[in-house]
Amino acid sequence: MAPLVATPRSRALGFGLRTAREARGLGVRELARLAQVVAQDLSHWESGMRVPKLEQVGVLLGALRVEPRERDRLLELARNAREPNWLERAMPGVSPASATYAEYERTATAMFDWEPVVVPGLLQAPGYARAILESHRLPPRVVEQQLAIRPRRREVLTGRDPLECTVFLGEAALHQRFGEPPVMIEQFRFLARAAQPRNITIRVVPASVGYHPGLLGHFVIFDFAQLPSVVHIEHIRGSAHVYDGDHLATYRAAAEAMSALALSEQDSLALIQGVIAELE
Repeated sequence: MAPLVATPRSRALGFGLRTAREARGLGVRELARLAQVVAQDLSHWESGMRVPKLEQVGVLLGALRVEPRERDRLLELARNAREPNWLERAMPGVSPASATYAEYERTATAMFDWEPVVVPGLLQAPGYARAILESHRLPPRVVEQQLAIRPRRREVLTGRDPLECTVFLGEAALHQRFGEPPVMIEQFRFLARAAQPRNITIRVVPASVGYHPGLLGHFVIFDFAQLPSVVHIEHIRGSAHVYDGDHLATYRAAAEAMSALALSEQDSLALIQGVIAELE
């Protein structure tokens, strides 16, 4: 039996296979019969724990009648599935990159999100989210698609076994304006309410603390119950997914360094409420 893998690419491949199967209305056993593979193997492939051979991926994609562009993407993932890290290019609309990130949110048990200048997507109010999306000059249809999926993404914070979500904001995120004052007031009130559940922690790193590793850029650490942790990093052309131990340790150390500098939850909330008062 092939060894366990669970790299970022293998998980994205598995998610793509599962999405294609569900789009056809097939169960795991039904697809396994069609593709003449073992159902348990298919389950492992969909979880990203193991990687199918390239020809097996081709058979699965043929049985699922996957369109050519998505077929090429999944075959490319399969070719490089054992590589530990992954640079993923952004695409217009609700891209595979966005879907991969949402899948991490859905399957993680905990996440640490460092956001130096922008409130993270899970905690964005509708008006704030719209202002950011429209600034990218996306087609109106795509903007509406992105806004429509936000409430569904937030369900990971309120379910029966909710995601443990820790968000550190740079103080600049409280002063960077996206839209008119009413939009920002709505956003910061939304943020203050979001901090109330026990599974959500919001802390602000003051601008006065001087240099810290978070100044080098945004990152998110996802932890999973039975899979290795992944670091997600965004850049202008897309995103990177970091999996190997040395890189992961570096980002955990950065998170710990910022934890020592950040305001307490209570002081962070007071700062947010002070910004609301200034805007009113």
